[in-house]
Amino acid sequence: MTTAPKPLLALCAAALGLTACAAVVDHDNIEPVAQGDAYQAQYREPAPREDAPILRARDMNASKCLPPRGGEVGDSFEGGKGTVGAVFALRGEFLSRGDLVEVLVSGDETFSDRYEVSRDGVIRLPYLSPVVAQGRRIEEVEADIASALMSGGYFDTRPLVSVRLQDYAAASVGVTGAVFEPRPVEIGGVNGGEVDRGRQDTLGATTEARDLANAIRAAGGIRPDADLSAVELRRNGQLYILDLREVLTGRDRADIMLLTGDEITVPSRMCFQDHLMVPSPISPPGITLFLSNLTQPAAGNALSAIGKDVREVPYGTRYMQAVIDTNCVGGTRTTNAHRSAALYTRNPMTGVSAVVERDIEGMMRRADRDDYDPFLLPGDAIACYDSAVTNATGLGSAIGSLPLSILP
Repeated sequence: MTTAPKPLLALCAAALGLTACAAVVDHDNIEPVAQGDAYQAQYREPAPREDAPILRARDMNASKCLPPRGGEVGDSFEGGKGTVGAVFALRGEFLSRGDLVEVLVSGDETFSDRYEVSRDGVIRLPYLSPVVAQGRRIEEVEADIASALMSGGYFDTRPLVSVRLQDYAAASVGVTGAVFEPRPVEIGGVNGGEVDRGRQDTLGATTEARDLANAIRAAGGIRPDADLSAVELRRNGQLYILDLREVLTGRDRADIMLLTGDEITVPSRMCFQDHLMVPSPISPPGITLFLSNLTQPAAGNALSAIGKDVREVPYGTRYMQAVIDTNCVGGTRTTNAHRSAALYTRNPMTGVSAVVERDIEGMMRRADRDDYDPFLLPGDAIACYDSAVTNATGLGSAIGSLPLSILP
C-alpha cells in the first residue's frame, strides 16, 4: 500500500489546523467605520457584550444632522414661495411643450382644430400671433386665444373658446441633490412616449405620471440624508419650496405636475436618517443587491433561485435580512454555525467605499443587533464566507483527491 511521506502529512495537518482556527482578517476601510463615523452608525464594529450600550445607532446618526431648512410647515422663504404658497401655485394641470390640445371656437371652422404645444412653448393658430401655453393653465390659454381673435378683427363680439386636452407629452426635468442618481429624467405623459388614440378621441386627458414623486423616483429616489422639509422646484425663474415630509406617512403624494424645463433640488441634512429608510412614493423602488457565489449551505446560486449577478430586495431591508434571504444562514449547525458575511458599500455623499464584515451567528444572538445591522443601499454587495470547519473539510477533500503518484 502506497502512503504519503510523513513530512507531507505533517504539512497537511498544519494546514488543516491553521484553516480551522484562523481568525477573520480585518478589512481596511477608508471611512472611519469602527467608531461609527461612517455614513450610517450601524456600520461600526460590535462592542463586547458586557460593554455594549443598547440601541445608540439612531442617536449617533441624528447627532450629525443639520437643522431642517424648512422649519415648521408653512414657513416662508426669502427669494421664493414657501410650502403653503407653493402648493397653491403649483396645484392643478398645466400645459407643457409636446402636449396635444383641441381648440374649438364657436361658429368657426378656420381656427377650430387640433394643435401641439411647440418646442418654444406656444400654440400657433392660423393668422394669429403665437399664444404662450408652456406652464399655463387651460383657462389662461382660452382667454388669450379669445383676445387674439378679437384684436385681429375676426370677431365683433368675444367668441366662446374651448381648449381641451388630448394627450400629455412626456416631460424632461432635472433632478439634483440628495438623490441616488442625480440626472435629467424624462417622466411619461398619459401613455409614456406613445400616443394613446383612445384617450385622444375622448378628450379631457389627464396624467399621474408627470408629477414630482415620479421624477424623484426616476432619479433613484431620495437618499437617507435628504432634507424633505425644503425641496426646491425652479420654474421659469421662480423658486418654490415644498415640504415633502408627509409623503412618508401616506398623507401626501407629492402630487405636483411637472413641466419640461423644471429643475428639482433635494437638499441634504448631512446625516443618515433612519426614518427615511421606508418604502414611499419618493424612495428607491427597491435595492438591486450584488452577490457573490454561494457554497454552503446552498450548493449554488441556481439551486437557490438567485440570479448570476443580482437579486432584488425591498427598500428598507437590513443587512442580516439580506444575508438570510440569500441563503447564507442555516444548514448543519456543526459546520455552518460560524459563517460570516461581508457587506461592500459606498457612501453616496462622498463616494468613499467601506467593507463591513459580521459573524452571522454572533449577530443573530446579540440583544443589541439592530445597532450593528445596517440598512442596505442601492449598489451594495454581499459576499458569504463558509465557517472554518467547512474550509478545513474542503481542504481535506482537496488533499485527499490528489493522485499519490505525483507525491514525492
